[in-house]
Order: sequence, then structure tokens, then C-alpha cells
Amino acid sequence: MVAQTRTSTSAVKKLTFNDKIVGKSLSTDTLLKKLKVLHTELAELDQELVDVDSLSSARAQLINTSLLLHKDRGVKAYTACCLADILRLYAPDAPYTHTVLRDIFQFFFRQLSAGLKGADSPYYNEYFHLLESLSTVKSVVLVCDLPHADALMTEIFRDFFGLVRRDLAKKIELFIADILIALIDECQSLPSDVLDTIMAQFMDKHARLDQPAYRLAVQVCNATSDKLQRHVCQYFTDIIVTNSRDLDSESDFDEIRTAHDLVKQLSRSCPSLLHSVIPQLEEELRVDQIQVRLIVTQALGEIFAEKGGADLVKKYPTTWNVWLMRKNDKAAAVRLKLVESAKGLLLHLPDHRETVEDMLQLKLLDPDEKVRAAVCKVYSQIDYETALHYVSETQLRAIAGRGMDKKHAVRVEALNALGKLYSLAYPEIESGDTSAVRHFSWIPNEILHISNMTHEAKAGAEQVIVDYVFPLPASSGTSASTSKNVEVDETAWTDRLLNTLQHLDDLAVSAILNMSGIKGSRPTMYDHYLQACIQNNGGVIDENEEFVIQRLNTVVKHLSRQFPDPQKATEDLQAFARANENRLYKLLKTCMDPQSDLKSVVKASNEFLRRVEQSLDSALPTMTILLRRSSLCIINQSSISTLIKRVQKSSPSSKHAQQLLTFISKHCPMLHKPHVSELTKAIADEKNAVSVEVGMQALAAVVRADESLVVFDSRTLERVIRFALGENPKIAKSAARLLAFLKGHEDFCVEIIESISDKLSEATPEYLVAHTTVLAQIARFQPDAFEQKSDPIMAFLIKKLLMGRHQRDPDDMDVDEDWVEDDDVAPIEKARILALKVCRNRCLAHASTETALEVATPVLKMFSTLLEHSGSYSAGAPDSQQVKSRMRLQAAVSLLHLSTVEVFANVINTNFIWLAVTVQDPCYHVRINFLTKLVSLLTARKLSPRFNTIPFLTIHDPEASVRNRATAYITFVLKSLTPAARVDHLEIIFIRLLHLLAHHPDFATAHENMQEMAKYIEFYLELVASSENIALIYHLAMKAKTVRDAESHTYSENLYTMSELAQELIRTRAQGRSWTLPSYPGKVKLPSDILRALPNPEAATKIMKTQYLSEETMTWLKETKGHRPSAPTKEKKREPREVKDGKSPPAKRTASRPRANGATKRAKTQKSARWNSDQSESEEELSSDGTEEDGQLEKATSPKRSSSVYSETGHDSEKEDGGGQPSEREKKLGRKARTRAQEKISKQIKKNTARSKKP
Repeated sequence: MVAQTRTSTSAVKKLTFNDKIVGKSLSTDTLLKKLKVLHTELAELDQELVDVDSLSSARAQLINTSLLLHKDRGVKAYTACCLADILRLYAPDAPYTHTVLRDIFQFFFRQLSAGLKGADSPYYNEYFHLLESLSTVKSVVLVCDLPHADALMTEIFRDFFGLVRRDLAKKIELFIADILIALIDECQSLPSDVLDTIMAQFMDKHARLDQPAYRLAVQVCNATSDKLQRHVCQYFTDIIVTNSRDLDSESDFDEIRTAHDLVKQLSRSCPSLLHSVIPQLEEELRVDQIQVRLIVTQALGEIFAEKGGADLVKKYPTTWNVWLMRKNDKAAAVRLKLVESAKGLLLHLPDHRETVEDMLQLKLLDPDEKVRAAVCKVYSQIDYETALHYVSETQLRAIAGRGMDKKHAVRVEALNALGKLYSLAYPEIESGDTSAVRHFSWIPNEILHISNMTHEAKAGAEQVIVDYVFPLPASSGTSASTSKNVEVDETAWTDRLLNTLQHLDDLAVSAILNMSGIKGSRPTMYDHYLQACIQNNGGVIDENEEFVIQRLNTVVKHLSRQFPDPQKATEDLQAFARANENRLYKLLKTCMDPQSDLKSVVKASNEFLRRVEQSLDSALPTMTILLRRSSLCIINQSSISTLIKRVQKSSPSSKHAQQLLTFISKHCPMLHKPHVSELTKAIADEKNAVSVEVGMQALAAVVRADESLVVFDSRTLERVIRFALGENPKIAKSAARLLAFLKGHEDFCVEIIESISDKLSEATPEYLVAHTTVLAQIARFQPDAFEQKSDPIMAFLIKKLLMGRHQRDPDDMDVDEDWVEDDDVAPIEKARILALKVCRNRCLAHASTETALEVATPVLKMFSTLLEHSGSYSAGAPDSQQVKSRMRLQAAVSLLHLSTVEVFANVINTNFIWLAVTVQDPCYHVRINFLTKLVSLLTARKLSPRFNTIPFLTIHDPEASVRNRATAYITFVLKSLTPAARVDHLEIIFIRLLHLLAHHPDFATAHENMQEMAKYIEFYLELVASSENIALIYHLAMKAKTVRDAESHTYSENLYTMSELAQELIRTRAQGRSWTLPSYPGKVKLPSDILRALPNPEAATKIMKTQYLSEETMTWLKETKGHRPSAPTKEKKREPREVKDGKSPPAKRTASRPRANGATKRAKTQKSARWNSDQSESEEELSSDGTEEDGQLEKATSPKRSSSVYSETGHDSEKEDGGGQPSEREKKLGRKARTRAQEKISKQIKKNTARSKKP
């Protein structure tokens, strides 16, 4: 300490205390009194005005060991205070030797550690005084000049960090901090043990500023950061160097990991200490050891992601850039750690969000699934405001793209992220916030599209829809599942569905409706499963044990195919059955019951899942999926009242409310059962046509399901009859159906039929539509009433309406289009289309009678004629293209319905080719709606397996939606059928497919035609062929050359050509996939309705030795298919057949239309041209009334359509169109080339092109 000259001696004070405080004769009490007096006087003396010579006696006595080692705590406390005052008064000089000073400071800190425990502890004021003196006078810095100062400083720091944990007064904490700061500032070099003590306070990962020791360390470090920086860097370096010498096991990295944890903690509270550490971390990012890169990447990621991360990025830009480059690290674990820190980066680095987003977007395509999943998880953790303001819509859509990832974990994280964000945003979307609507409202639409893509993605998408998009109302508290008074807001729940539907496209709405559980026959397969579990009784079966077990196994096997992991699902479903818990059965039955209200479903589902988790935890995922799919958790009977109100009030959501009510009426009318009175009131409001329409449809559906549920008064019945005779076709249809199913009121139907019969000839076109709709219903459901006036009605419908000439306003429809919206179809044309349905329904109504064929024969002939003449009754009919499209669609769909009746199917099968090629109609709407109806009837097993050949004709369709729908159906059937059923439904039909192609209007032996035909076979093989069934398929292909066609020799040769082509393609596929192609061991019965046996062995030998494929085709197969065709021993080489005498081959259609895809052969031009034909694009599509059970013209679900205009190319129409006779070349190429040659199509292409260029 440096001596200072005192400025004045006039006011100098001397210590007056001169008693002895050392001596054996002094008692403790006496000593305490004397020390108190001394302490009081010393405390009052001013450092600047004291006569230090007067302090000599006291100074010497106070360091006596009898005081420093006294057994009384009070004596030592006062002694410490007196010594502190002595040091203060002598300052800046040191009144003792270094040895004594060391003893004094050790004495000080021992007293503080032992005695300072709280404000209520003995001698607290004295300890407080001691600490305050050390803090304010800074006499403690003398420690730095003492010998062995390092050890003493270490002891002081340890004692103080231990002391501060006693939760002392804030002021004491400040005194301690001042003392420690003074020591660090004064010392020449900081002892390593002191730094260890300080750093130890940051080692706890859960350390917080409300913890005194941590708070003290932060305060000390921030105050001395300039001096500590170098020491901290060296501390960190020593740990890394020491522990990097031998890194063989995971434990070797523990110290390195701990050091980096320390750096992360320091960055949160004392970032200024890391000035030299951050660059060192940058170098670690470049080392070879993966574990080190992994540790430092995680550490820097967390550092940059903290609130102060932006400052660090600015201060260390190179470190930031090097860290970002870890996105390309060769180790996936390193890339994963980089991604996991992104949440904080998005929150706290506003100036670098674009960089972070680019990095995340790149990592969405990372080859490692864990990295991709981690990126998706980042977005599931951010809050709404961050997602809205700092995450672009493009990035969110990129996340949605991962919903189709091949890996389950990635799909789950992506879908969960989208679902959580939508759930957070929904309140703002509901309130109409434009930013929220724009940014998030598309999410459910995207998730629903994903659910339609693959079987694997479906379960995850469904779970997200139920959990986040349409969650069941939250229960209040954990006891909600057992409480009898669970309160749920049914209106808000239903409105959420309606609000979300406003932002969905048709495909997504369809997915929601399918997901709702409304559609499907009841009892469902889930009802069968529950019943099988009950009968199984946990394996204790009294009667029919074998049958009960087999039934349970069959149902489980069928159910498990619908789950993502069928094997796990089978185990879980069997485990649930073995558990045999009656309470679970009861709860599941409640959830599955259509009559359960929302409150019951919420309560039962919560308890069901809780009980399953407790008793069958491993089966919880499977049972969750089963519960979701079996219960009405999106729409149920509690929704009906709200839906009716929304329709009545004409709210923005009324359109979708109407759609939902219509869907319920069609597929699950029993949901309307508790709401019959509301529906009856709805039809009484005749001013609201929509309300009446919905109400009538619902009541008709309820009556059809169970007529005992509805009792009408006379006034209501009069209203229904009036509706049936009214002008609104939709209301009239529902009214007629209601009356047809209302028992005991058949006379009303007779009355209506008589009234309509009298009015038909004079009816306006609008009334004609409504009357024809009613006739279709009564003809189907009340045939006896219809037959009373069937002769005049059918005569009018066929001769006047269908066959008659009708004057048409040329401005009504654009003749250049082949399809128009429902509303744009002229009423008279609607009536004509509905007349076909009357004919069809009349046939179906008589299907089981003896007169079935008598009634149906002229109708079947009429439908076939419509198909042969492209929607007209003759080749030269002047009907518009739009009407023709709808007429042939209605005819084709009607034939499908009639084919479900065996007696009609036998007749229809003779013209099967005409029905099959409807799926290749020039009009997109005809193709897609015909295929949709075909698939629905095939799925319900209402049609024979031969109809499964038709979906394979879609391979040439220019619209992906048609091909995808056909592919989805075949894929579904493959998964759902048993192996034995697959043989009958998909494998044996291969020879029927070859026969169908041999009869195809496009068939010709020219090479380019064979190339087109090969695509049909390849499409079939791609979807159906496998190593297990390839032998059977090849066997069928060979057998086609051992029989003859039932119709003619010409078609037999076509069949042999297809047989050779199929054999070559099958061999190529087997070779390319390394499949063995053994001889099929079984016997196959070929279909006798289309094939006949050969007359003699000589004919068989001749056919087998003849090559029917051209050399050009054989060469093409060799060059492009990678397989050398195995040509038979040739007796002769056949040339492609020519058409003789300018006539088409037998059974060729007289009205030629474009080829399989509804277009002529595509020219390779710009993509915008779609294909070089008469096809064009428009934005919307409609389905014909024939696509649904009801007779209305309803919108289809696909987002776009292709319309086409085609020519009737029989001889008469050719003359009308100004076209000449086809050339020899065109005759050879068949219908496809002839169509391409038509002048009318060329003109039409020019018209469409010119029209598309108009603004």
C-alpha cells in the first residue's frame, strides 16, 4: 500500500481506548464488552483524520492468537470487525506483515463462512459490517500481494460462492461481488482454481438468474470480462487439447461436450467472455472427428439461436458462414444438429431469415430421413406470429410436399407441422383475417390431397385432420370422460367444418366426405369386427367355436389390410379381442352408433383411448385408427340442426351445408332421425327453395330407410304432392321418392302418374324436366302405379321426346364445345336425358318379373344405338355435340346399371365392346364419369369380373385424372382381394382383355397400331403381374392361340396377333425382373361366351406355326424392349390385312371417332398445345345425371376437363362434312388414321387455337 501525506493535523483524532484485551484473567463477558467498545470507537474514526500511532496498542493486541482462536463466536466476530477497521484506518498502508495479513484474511473468511447464515443469526450485524468494510475499503486486494496468494484467492472464491447460496440479503450479495471483482482486477494472473470455481457455476444446464451463485458468477464475469477473456479462452483450449489426444469411445467426448455446454451457458449470460472462444469454435467445425463437429455444430447453433444471437452473427460473420456450411457436412448427424437449431434462428435473427429459410428448404431434400423430419419438426414448434410473419407460404408448401415422403417419420412430422399451424391460425381464419386466410387456409386442402395419394400417407393425414383440422371439442379437465355433464359446443364444432370447407377444392371435399364415415353400407366392417369380438368372448366359446374363430380371423384379416402396417394391425386387433373387456366394447359401440350425439362420442372416445392405453398400450396406435375410422367424428347427428339453420339463413357456408345434408341423405339418412320435425318445418318455408329442396331430400331418405319414423299430417302430404307436380325438378324428385316409399299411400303415386300423363303433351320444357324426373322415380320404386299409364307415357317419351325433332335456339349452346355446365343445358335436352333414365328404371323395376326381357329388349337396343352413333339415333342426326355427349354417357351408365342384372347382362355382353370403349370417349366428362360409375359398381361387386378389363383401356388417356382413378381402383382391388379372388377378378380376365383389344375399333396389324396395343398390355402387366402370377398370365396369353374367336375368323387372327404380342411383352418383363417363367401347372377354363374350340388339330398346328406379328413389330420388340422375340417356326409370313372393297371389317363402328384417348395421334409440338387433336382444355367439369342414383345433373370432382368435338364419319356424315372417300393407306390404318384425316377436325383445331388466343 502506498503511503499518503495527511493534509491537516489540527483535526486529527486519537484512539482513546487503552484497555488490555489480551490476558488470561479476562472473562469472555468482560472481553466482549471491551471489544464492543473498541469496535464502536474504531468504527467512528475517520480514515483521513486519525492518528495511526494511537492505534498501535490495539493493532498489536488484535492479532493475538487468544482472540483469533477464541472459542466464543462473539469474541471472534468483534475481533474481525476491529481488524477490518484497523485495515481501513491504516489504508493505503498495510499495518501488518504478509504472514500476519494472510492469517487475518483467513480469519475473516472463516468467520463469514461459519457465522453469516441469515438476518436472524447471532452477530449478524458484525458480520455485515465486516463484509461491508472489505467491499468498500477494498482492503481485500492486499491478498494479491501476499505469498501463496493463489491458494488464498481460491479459498476466498470457494467460500464466497458457498456463502452466497444461503439466500442472504441482496446487499450482502453485492458486497461479495464487489470483493471478488476487486480481487480479479488486482491480481497479476488469475489462478486456474479460481477460474474453475467461477466456471463451475455455469455448468448446471438448469442454472437461472434467480439462483444466487449463478447470479454472482454472471455479475463478476460481466464486470471483469476484459481480464477474463484470455483466461476463459485458455481454459476452453486446455480442455479441448487435453481431451482430444485419445478419442476412442463416447465417454472420451464427455469433457469436450461439457466444455461446449459451458460455452453455451456463457453465451446466454456473459457473451463478452467469448471474444476469443468463438473463433476457436470456428476451427473446430473443420476438424475430421465427426463427434467434435457434431458437438460444436450443436453448440454454435444454440448460441446463434439465443436472443443475443444476432449480435454474435454480426461480430463473427465468418464463424456464422462456416457454421452454415455444415448443411453439406458428409455426416448426417451434423446436418441434423444444424437443422435442430433453426427454430431459434427464425425467431431471433430477423436479418438472416431468408438465409435460414433457404438452408431449411435445401435440407427438406436431404438424403437422410432424420434431417428431413427435423426440418418439418422445426415448423411444428414455432408460434403463430412467427409462422405468419417470418415463414413464407412457399416454405410451408415445401413442408407439405414432404407429406408424400417415402419415409413414415418424415410424413408424420410434415403433416403434424401443417396441422399444428392450421390449428393455431384457425381463430384468425374464422374471423376473416386476410393474411391468415392467404397464408394458412390452403393447409387442409393439401393434407386431404395427400391422403388420397398413397395408402401409407392416408393414416397419417387422417390423424392430422382429426387432431388439428376438425378436432372433437375439448373436454373440460381430466374427469370429463367420466362426468355425466360433458359440455361441448356443437354449433362451433359444425361451423368449423363449414368454414374449412369454403377453402377446399372438389377433390378435398370428396376426401372429407369419404373420411367422415357417413358413406358405406351398414353394418360396417367395424361393426362386424366388434360383433366378432363379442362372440369370441376372449376365446371362451360355447357353440360353433370353429365358425366364430374363423369369422373373427376373416374380419381381422380384411380390416388389417386398411392399416399402414397390416401385420401389426392384425396382432393388435387380435389382442383387443383376447382382452375381452366389455366396457371397451360398450364404449366402441357408442362411438360407432350413428345415433350417438357429439357429447356421447367425446365422452366415450376419451374413456376408450384411456382404457386402451392402460390395458393394451402397444395396441393404442391401431385402436386409435380404428376408433377414428369407425366413429362419426367429423359429422354426426349433432351437426344436423346447425346445418339446417345455415341453409335457412343463406349464410356464406350455406352451399356446403346443403352439400353435407345432401350427402347425409344419400348415404346415412338415419342421422336425420332425431330431426324430422325440423325438416318438416324446413319444407313448409316454400319461399326458401334451397331449404325446401334439402328438407324434402332428407325426409325422402328417412322414409326410404324406415317409413315408420315419419308421420305426416294431411297438410304436409298435400304440400308434398304439390311439390311432386311442381316445376322444380330436384324438389319434385324428392317428393316423388318420398311418396313412393310411404306405405299405405300408393294411391298418391297413381294420382301423380295420371296427372303427369295428361299434362305431358302440353307441358313446357321446364315442367317437362320436372315431370320426367318424377316419372323416373315412380317407374323405379312404384312400378305398379307407373304401369297404369305406361303405354302413353313411354310412347310420348320415346316418339315425341327422344326420337322427335326439337327446335333449338342456336344461341343456347356453343356448337364448338362438347360439354357445358348443367345450368346451360336447355330444358328440353335435360328432359331427353332424363327420359333415358325412365327407360332404365322401368327395366330395373321389372328385372325379377317374367316380362323383364320383353320390357328391356327395345331399351337395350336403344342404348346400344346411342353408343354406336355417338349419342344419336342415327349417323346423320343434327343433335349438338353437348347433347350427344350427355346422351351417350347416360346410355353407357344405364347399361352399366342394367348389367348388374344377370338376365340383362347376357344381352348387353353381345355389345360389350361398345360399352367398354366409352372409357375412351372423345369427351373428358364422359370418360371420367363413366369410369367413376364403373368403379363404384365394381367395388360393390355388382358387376361381373369381365368389367375389370375396362380400366386398363385408360392408358392412352391424355388426362392424368382418368388414368390415376383407374390405377387407384386396380391397386385397391389388388390389396383388398384374397389371392383366390384376385385370380378370378384380375388374372383370368387377361384373356378377356386380349379378346377386347382384338375387337377394339383401333385394332390394325400395322406397326404403329401394334405399338399402341402394346401399351395396354404393358399397363396391365405393370399393375397386376408379379413373380407369383406371371406363369398364369403367360399361360393365358399362349392359350389365346389355341382357340378361335366366337364371332369371325377375322377377329381370330386379331386375337392371335395380340397373343403373340402379349407373350413377347411378358417374356421381356420376366427377363427384366429376373422372374422365372415356368409352365403353369394348373388347368384354366377359358370363357366360352367369347371363345370357341378349333375345329381340328391341323388348324391348331397351322396357327401355332404362323407368325401374326409383322417383322417391323418384331424388330421393334427386339430393339426397344431389350428382348429377342422367339418367333415360331414360320409356315408363312403374314402381311397386315387390307380392308377389301373399301368396307370396314365386320363390327367396326360406322361412326368413327378419335382413338383411345379421345384424340388423333399426338404430334410432338409445344406443351401448350396439349395434343394435336380436337381436344381443348377448360376449367370445370360436370357429371351426367347418370353418374348417380338420382337423376340430377351434378358437378363432378375433377378440377379440369378436356372437351373435344368429333365427326360422325359414316358415309352420310362424310358427305355432309365435305370429306372425301378414305384412301387405301387410310383403310389399312383403321379408324384412328381415318379420324386423323378428317377435314372437320383440322378446322376445329384451328377454331380452338384461335379462341384460346383471345383475351
